[in-house]
Amino acid sequence: MIADKKSTAKFYELSVDKRLELLAEETGLSTDDLAKLSGRSGLNETQADHMIENVVGTYALPLGIARNFLVNGREVQVPMVIEEPSVVAAASFIAKLVRAGRGFTASTDAPEMIGQMQVLDVADLNAAKKALETEREGLLAVAGESDPLLKKLGGGARDLQVRVIDDSPIGPFLVLHLIMDVRDAMGANAINTALERLSPLVERISGGRVLLRILSNLADHRLARATCVIPLEALATKEYSGEEVRDRVIEAWAFAAADPYRAATHNKGIMNGVDAVVLATGNDWRAVEAGAHAYAARSGKYTSLSKWAKGKNGELIGELEMPLAVGTVGGATRVHPGAGATLKLMGVASARELAEVIVSVGLAQNLGALRALTTEGIQRGHMALHARQVAAAAGAPPELVGPIAEQMVNEGHIHVDRAVEILNSWRAI
Repeated sequence: MIADKKSTAKFYELSVDKRLELLAEETGLSTDDLAKLSGRSGLNETQADHMIENVVGTYALPLGIARNFLVNGREVQVPMVIEEPSVVAAASFIAKLVRAGRGFTASTDAPEMIGQMQVLDVADLNAAKKALETEREGLLAVAGESDPLLKKLGGGARDLQVRVIDDSPIGPFLVLHLIMDVRDAMGANAINTALERLSPLVERISGGRVLLRILSNLADHRLARATCVIPLEALATKEYSGEEVRDRVIEAWAFAAADPYRAATHNKGIMNGVDAVVLATGNDWRAVEAGAHAYAARSGKYTSLSKWAKGKNGELIGELEMPLAVGTVGGATRVHPGAGATLKLMGVASARELAEVIVSVGLAQNLGALRALTTEGIQRGHMALHARQVAAAAGAPPELVGPIAEQMVNEGHIHVDRAVEILNSWRAI
């Protein structure tokens, strides 16, 4: 565990300024980087106006730091942008437990993305498919020249595949898949540019009409996976033995593996962690969400993205595999000041390393939810944090948020109306 060197207080007990000071000490971040993390010199309206249209301002969300993460033997401070209470705390707590089993082991596939081209009005589908496959090398060469910088960096076109779609509402057509290694980019612009260049050639070779030319967010050539092993002694609580916690987690996972209604909420918990880091680093969380849920249904039945099992020595073993198309160059990762600062904070050197951290956070978040659901209940910790939001929403000043929240938790009545009553009673004293 990363020690708080300037104070015996735990990280969450420090003031915001003290947390920033500690991060600077631990990571070497500059004053300028810290200001971007804190929002004091983050995204301004001029920068925002270059990102999207019709800008009238900016909108802030909380940025928290998940602690204790050890990924492939490396300490990582994990930035998470999310509005939901308990997520950052749960990730930090589970990461601490996982360290007892030497942390997370993560890996990724090559950063290959799929571009799709829809080819309509083909007279002979099988003949057109064969013709395109015959011209595969030439088409790949043309696609490879679409982005000279990407080629210089070692990326570019890797494969070309042709499929026949025969169960479409408009009748059969061809789909061409262009597989490209996009290096440290998310890859949408590189893929779409290459498809535009190939389009007239594909029409000539196939005799058809190209309509859609767009990347696929089901990035199943670009998978990320994480595993963890947690000893029984780390799983034990005051109320439950390590064996009981392990078995309960596995039983709860089995529910999600078998039932899509449970799997949807189970996977949402995974994405609580994944999306928070994706958003913090300026990546496209909507694309990651789409790919994850499509991958969860790849067998024809929507199921759990994760797996939990008993190890040969009785330990709990967790696995998570999912598509994870993220970048460290281009897009908002370079335009948004805060995104650049979070990448520095994490110390990631490539998109693949970033994906390895993110998938580890997803696995941690999944275990945090399963452990809470099967032991003390999800509401215990969650509602304690939620009570602080309720107190703040009721208009409590900062110094009274904690006490009012604590009283509501003790009463078992967490509601804005009750927070207002408590606040008014204290003001009347």
